[in-house]
Amino acid sequence: MEGVFFRCPPAWENLLPPGVFGAERAEELAARCWPLLVLTRRGCEELGDTAAMCRVLLAPGDRALSLEHVSAETVVTYGLSHRDSLTLSSLAEPVLCVQRQLPRPDGTVIEPQEFPLPALPGPAAELLPLLGARLLRLPQTADPFLW
Repeated sequence: MEGVFFRCPPAWENLLPPGVFGAERAEELAARCWPLLVLTRRGCEELGDTAAMCRVLLAPGDRALSLEHVSAETVVTYGLSHRDSLTLSSLAEPVLCVQRQLPRPDGTVIEPQEFPLPALPGPAAELLPLLGARLLRLPQTADPFLW
């Protein structure tokens, strides 16, 4: 597996990018060093003191600093703050905004840019961890947001 999405909502599991699976137990995260680890808000709360290692961590910006047991080469934050790496520049017609250069687990980078989003399977602000996982994992030659 190329990535793990901790506490992925069941409705999102069929929308995860190939190679990323949903984990329900924190112990599953300690099994190896993950190329990509995605944490939802609930995942941050339930992680507790479980140690996890990853190359790229995608986590809520307001919780990322409290993840002292997670060792990551790079932390990519998501949220609605101007400080987050991934945010939305518009909520009315959702636009995903990459605010700084982001390293992908495969070693390539995503340059700062905006992605107008197609019809989404839920509110864009709630889908930020899923959108980030797709952006970081799917080939840049394809539209990562086609459902």
